[in-house]
Amino acid sequence: MELNSNQIQEILPHRYPFQLVDRVLDYEPGKWAKGIKCVSVNEMQFLGHFPQQHVMPGVLVVEALAQVGAIAILTEEENKGKIVFFGGIKNARFKKQIIPGDVIEMECELTERKGPVGYGKATAKVDGKVAVIAELTFAVQG
Repeated sequence: MELNSNQIQEILPHRYPFQLVDRVLDYEPGKWAKGIKCVSVNEMQFLGHFPQQHVMPGVLVVEALAQVGAIAILTEEENKGKIVFFGGIKNARFKKQIIPGDVIEMECELTERKGPVGYGKATAKVDGKVAVIAELTFAVQG
């Protein structure tokens, strides 16, 4: 099931300049989601990171991955209308710089659930090469 940017806004509370998922390519509620972000030089972070050599901040890539994971959680019937917060980030690795013009292919698989808390393995790739990996902890509230 594919979701466009307007459909994503019906699920996630994020708005400009912090909606970091342009399209969800597919998802299974409560299990996993795959999405993309098209990186543009016109994004605010490139005014200061870095003016002489634009590089997407790694923390924003991790946030984009978390938003993809939130799609997997918030598309579950019992979580519709709720908000998902970060509970933790473990073992984040930044393996490749992401620059304007790149399309980030993101996926997050939920690996464990304990009540309102979920854990996921997230990967961001550019041109099929791993750019960022992280283990994310989510907390559902609402």
